[in-house]
Amino acid sequence: MDKAFMSSTFLVIFQLLNPTHMRKTGIFLFVLLLSFLPLFGQNTDQKADSLLNLYYNTNETEMQIDLLDELMELYFFQDIEIAKSYLDTLLTKAHKSNYKKGISKGTANLGYYYYTIEKMDSAHFYLNKAKKYAIENKETSVLPEILSNLSLVQGHKGEYLQAVKLMDSVAELYKQRKDYLNYGVSVNNSAAHYYDMGNYLEAMKGYRKALAIIDTIDREPYRKADILRNIGKLNTRQGNLSEALDYFEQALTTYLAIDDYTYASSTYTDMGSVYSDLENQEKALEHYLKALEIGKLTKNESITNIAKGNIAIAYKDTEQFDKAIAEFQEILSTPTQDASDINRIIYLYHLGDTHRQIGNQEQALTNLNKAIGLAEKGNIENELQNALDFRAKAFETFGAPQLAITDLRRAQELKDSIFTKEQAKQINYLRTSFEADKKEAALALQEEEIAVLNERAKVDKLTRSLYAGGMVAFIVISGLLYFGFRQRIKKNRIARKKQEAIYQQEIEHKQKELASQTLHLVQKNTFIQELMQNLENVKNSPDKFKTEFRRMVMLLKKENASDKDWEVFKTYFSEVHNDFDQKLKTIYAEISEKEIRLAAFLRMNLTTKEIAATLNVLPDSILKSKYRLKKKLGLEKETDLNQFLNAL
Repeated sequence: MDKAFMSSTFLVIFQLLNPTHMRKTGIFLFVLLLSFLPLFGQNTDQKADSLLNLYYNTNETEMQIDLLDELMELYFFQDIEIAKSYLDTLLTKAHKSNYKKGISKGTANLGYYYYTIEKMDSAHFYLNKAKKYAIENKETSVLPEILSNLSLVQGHKGEYLQAVKLMDSVAELYKQRKDYLNYGVSVNNSAAHYYDMGNYLEAMKGYRKALAIIDTIDREPYRKADILRNIGKLNTRQGNLSEALDYFEQALTTYLAIDDYTYASSTYTDMGSVYSDLENQEKALEHYLKALEIGKLTKNESITNIAKGNIAIAYKDTEQFDKAIAEFQEILSTPTQDASDINRIIYLYHLGDTHRQIGNQEQALTNLNKAIGLAEKGNIENELQNALDFRAKAFETFGAPQLAITDLRRAQELKDSIFTKEQAKQINYLRTSFEADKKEAALALQEEEIAVLNERAKVDKLTRSLYAGGMVAFIVISGLLYFGFRQRIKKNRIARKKQEAIYQQEIEHKQKELASQTLHLVQKNTFIQELMQNLENVKNSPDKFKTEFRRMVMLLKKENASDKDWEVFKTYFSEVHNDFDQKLKTIYAEISEKEIRLAAFLRMNLTTKEIAATLNVLPDSILKSKYRLKKKLGLEKETDLNQFLNAL
């Protein structure tokens, strides 16, 4: 551990050339280091040397631990392994001296280290351990940072609602402490959770708010760069690619200016992805290579592998198949990490597709089968769907149409399942938010009631004390009572309006979701009918297989109606239209589920043709069903069925 206290410049060289770190790099890495050494900048070296001098010139353990913490932070985003060596020394000293604050902070930083290298189970373990230390030892100063990092881990695991709730509480804590820098950072992190959740409107609101807060603070310029990069990602997701590049450029300029190479590398990768979307593969490759150079220099394996993966995909997209295969094989030969399964699946199915394009059937199917096996084992549905799509292409290429159709159907089922889960996630979030708003409104109303009662108690006391004062006092007290009564009515009216607005907001949301679900059902089944026709064409004319197969691939990417969709639709419909099905059962107790479904579609003002497409029947069948429904409901001949159902 003594090497952690060498002069920082020589420490970098020593650790890079140390046999434990060299691996396969050899002399090349030494030359690479010398060429890139100016990137580390004199400011970092000078600050590190100053901290080390202070460290050696003090015998106070607490100060030494604080200095080690600063050294760790200094190198965390430049060379994470050097930072880790300082962190290990910090924890050793803290435990040896039983310095509780040092133990809490050091353990928290160890958790964040594992989060950075994407070992989420280890990150979660050490952060919870740090939280326990902090609570037991009443180290409240480090608790917000620990909770913030725990929220990041929750978000990485997909537990978005819990992550947002925890991050919002951390933000409020920082705000109360007037720590506006960390308040802005927490708002940005919360917005990032919304982004991962797919709630882009809330994400953009949060990013804008965080930017407004951070813009007023001169310290830690990388915080603003983080927000700009997040806005760039959001613009990328929404297809605003030129705006995304502008934001990434601004972030990158800041990262490079302050020697924050880890995030500079990630930003190069982000920009490469945008250029790839713009079909400028040359520019994309240029940025991926820059990310790779920095990843190697800082010895960050996670960033290096992601950059290599993107480079390999870029080679594949530009039909440099030999280079692509070499890159994929090198990445896949590295040991697996806690969170690397998703990337390995992606690399495997892209490698398989590369072999498909050059006609290597055995290698193509071997890698695609491995990708599917890993995705099934880890229950990673989104990547399983992609792998199945790629294998369907391989089966088509190598003359196995039935297997291709089987994979496409399974991929479509997964897509439907993912869609349903995403919808449920959004509904759950809205329901949770709605319940929270209701509770907040109820609490506000209770507080107002208590305030009014307190005022009344004061007035009653004043009345008794002034009773002997005569008519003037009586008039004053009456005025106060009247004013208090007026205020109570006004406050109750405001609270009632607030609660009504909450209910109205939920109803409007459900109406939008209902309309969306209705359109989803209609569109899906129109495509199902077309697919059935294409299958008949294949059956009757085998020579048209290739043409019809491509059509089927496109059609199966569309959504397909199922009982699942009807149940989701029915839930929304009942909530928006006040138990519509129960009202129908009151009129005619023996009404069937199919008749309720028909009535619901009529209530949504769908045409006969649209209903027929949704239910996979002929329009004549719908006309007959409408006639039977009207008869069962006991309606007169001149009564319009649609008007009757709209009135329920």
